Amino acid sequence: MKHSEFIRQLRKAGCLLKRHGASHDIWVNPKTGAQVAVPRHGSKEIKSLTAKRILEDLLK
Repeated sequence: MKHSEFIRQLRKAGCLLKRHGASHDIWVNPKTGAQVAVPRHGSKEIKSLTAKRILEDLLK
């Protein structure tokens, strides 16, 4: 999955960008307080399993 597609999914789920890191961004779900690091590695795609686990962690 492309990084931009995944970011759209996070925003659609109500998550907010907390801050940018060197190679990862920190996203937070304001409803649950859960936060997670999302990789940001240029044009590389995010693996399906990684994307699934990130969404699961944020939407618990």
